[in-house]
Amino acid sequence: MSIPISDRSGLNTLGDIARKWAVAAPERTALRFGGVDVSYAGLHERSNRVAQALLADGLKPGDRVALLAKDSHRTFEWILGAAKAGLVVLGLNWRLRLGELEFILQDAGARALFGDPEFTGPLGDAVPGRAIDFSGPEYAAWRDAAANQDPHLDRDPESVVVQMYTSGTTGLPKGVMLAHRSFFAVLDGLAAAQDPWIGWSTADVNLLCIPSFHIGGLWWAMVGLQVGAQNVVLASFVASELLDAIESRRVTRVCLVPAMLQVALGEPGFEGTDLSSLRTIVYGGSPIPRPLMERAMRGFACDFAQIYGLTETGNTAVCLRPEDHSDLEAEWMTAAGRPYPGVEIAILGATGEHLGPREAGEIAIRSGANMVGYWQRPEATAEALRDGWIHTGDGGFLDERGFCYVHDRLKDMIIYAGENVYPAEIESVLCEHEGVLEAAVIGVPDERWGEVVKAIVVKRSGAEVRVRALLSHARERLADFKVPKSVDFMEALPRTPSGKIQKAVLREPYWAGRDRQVN
Repeated sequence: MSIPISDRSGLNTLGDIARKWAVAAPERTALRFGGVDVSYAGLHERSNRVAQALLADGLKPGDRVALLAKDSHRTFEWILGAAKAGLVVLGLNWRLRLGELEFILQDAGARALFGDPEFTGPLGDAVPGRAIDFSGPEYAAWRDAAANQDPHLDRDPESVVVQMYTSGTTGLPKGVMLAHRSFFAVLDGLAAAQDPWIGWSTADVNLLCIPSFHIGGLWWAMVGLQVGAQNVVLASFVASELLDAIESRRVTRVCLVPAMLQVALGEPGFEGTDLSSLRTIVYGGSPIPRPLMERAMRGFACDFAQIYGLTETGNTAVCLRPEDHSDLEAEWMTAAGRPYPGVEIAILGATGEHLGPREAGEIAIRSGANMVGYWQRPEATAEALRDGWIHTGDGGFLDERGFCYVHDRLKDMIIYAGENVYPAEIESVLCEHEGVLEAAVIGVPDERWGEVVKAIVVKRSGAEVRVRALLSHARERLADFKVPKSVDFMEALPRTPSGKIQKAVLREPYWAGRDRQVN
């Protein structure tokens, strides 16, 4: 049965996913996690009960509810249930440190927290309202005590359903508000154009291994569910488990970041794994080096498609399709891809003017999937979202064929193994150390992880600062992926006449000779 992208009837909100397939294919497996299989009828029932249980706890449409747990089948029944109740899902990165989590919970005004005790326990008094153990019998008892009745409180595709936090140049995380439409707009555009994209089918077996607290992971999961595929869930990415799942579950589709591809290719059991079921690997999150692309295409022997987008654009807005990968020598293989039907890409000059082919400027995206705005950050929203265009902060150009090339980052963001890292946050933490006068953080190229975090530090006069102690200071306050991998000391940081740190000067020795200033 091969219908999915063209059959968009009845899909307007996340709750509609379970409603549709519970009628169209009730016995088909929706989710597989470990030894647990959940059918689409079961997903509909479980999400109904979650919705009713949340409402019985006194939560009201628009309230923020948080999840701090590794992914399982429960993750997605909970998300769809919260959506059916008209609530806003707040997926928390379990790699974050205590202070980072506390800030997000407070900023969002979260009313309830569900999670694994190993992550929620240290929060103590910072836990908002009721906290439920997501991994044990408490959650199942709470869910199953509620009625199997759909509250139908999610009927507006424009209402906010997900709030996903991303850091920024100020160092303070911002809550990106995404409406239901953000998870349907790309596929709706493809359907309207009768464009099969990567050829999804209800017979597909989709592997979920990017955490759902990332927009890439959540969007990929919602696509797999809305096309009626079977979705195999991994708690987190482990290369051996990825390969075992592909072989044993006969996986046909998977979404990975380049660092995951690199690790999987280096796994000792890779050569002996049966990968013959795999039809497509979609990759994104950071550019992919050509040698890695060549190894991956030989090793996995399936189609590849690259996607590019931001949390603010509801994930992907641009795609380098499988047919584009037929010639690795082609210029467009260094591009992010071309926009989907219904998505517009523009290159903007310094005064906001639209530039022509091969003129470099800032990449802007207009799409039905674009965010509603930043939660309680009107000034930041006005800066990023103007006249329907998301200003990405990425520098690049369009060629004559419409391919979009990302060549530089106009903002300071670093992409480490698919994780967005913002220097301002790290610099602030480093400067809290008594021996640090000032600090600048940059990304430097790394063959395994794409980019890694490097700190350049100016000591206070007479202070002795040891690298190990400074990194320990950072590690206590930041998630591991944000902690610098190396530290250099300078007498003074290079600055412009106006006093701004010249990060391009700091980056230049590490990026010299490269065509792109992203890796």
